[in-house]
Amino acid sequence: MKKKIERFRHMDTFDKVTNVIVFIGALLFMMPLLWLLSNTFKYSAEIYRIPPTIIPDRFTLSTLTEVFQGQRTFRWIFNSFIVSFGTAFLSVIISALAAYGFAKLKIKGGKALFIIIISSIMIPKETFIVPLFEIIVDLNWVDTYASMIIPNLATGFGTFMLYSFFASIPDSVRESAKIDGAGEWLIFRKLMLPIVKPGLAALFILNFVTTWNDYLWQLLMARTEEMQTLNVGVASLQQSLNPNIGLKVAGAFIAAVPMIIVFVAFQKYFIAGATDGAVKE
Repeated sequence: MKKKIERFRHMDTFDKVTNVIVFIGALLFMMPLLWLLSNTFKYSAEIYRIPPTIIPDRFTLSTLTEVFQGQRTFRWIFNSFIVSFGTAFLSVIISALAAYGFAKLKIKGGKALFIIIISSIMIPKETFIVPLFEIIVDLNWVDTYASMIIPNLATGFGTFMLYSFFASIPDSVRESAKIDGAGEWLIFRKLMLPIVKPGLAALFILNFVTTWNDYLWQLLMARTEEMQTLNVGVASLQQSLNPNIGLKVAGAFIAAVPMIIVFVAFQKYFIAGATDGAVKE
């Protein structure tokens, strides 16, 4: 802590002002999370109190325990993890293969195809959700993990993000490996992937968080309570038949905790990947 204070004292005025603004902005963005945390340990009556209380008058764990006792919360968490991890892992592999192909392989019409793929980023998912839903129904994938994972695997954003990482690697590295007799798959797997590891980690975290927080598509695909993900399950607690606001707040808190843990545990990889991707050409 003392080192941080000393480092702050040696900053120039502009850097100090910038750091203060960033710190205040971080606090403002944390307010909803802190408010959610506070309400999680309140009784329902206190949550409705006006003026509101920041620190609960009486701490309680009853709402948290009720979320797990009366609902299939563990099943919802398991489903969310399977869908989020499967989507993030497979989409990173597909994006890496596509980005490597566009960056290093001579493909006829590759530039035009790359532009088309990147342009797909500008198309909202909601615009093609109806035909996509019809395809899933025709394939008889409704209420399965495949319906929630496969449609989200090939993304223009992932290809665009990893393209700069592969493009920054000198061609001489690949050519040297080919002279030594290495095949294209071996070069990609053993040589290229380790170099772009920060980008892969950052993309994995982004895809994991995005899928975990997804609601609309998972709501359409999960027809039974057994296949619901955590976000869909928590939303189901907000029905008029259940007036316990504390139960709903506790469910939202449980849905937020895994994302906080993932980001805190892997933030150095995320920051490294995002920073490298920003400066590479």
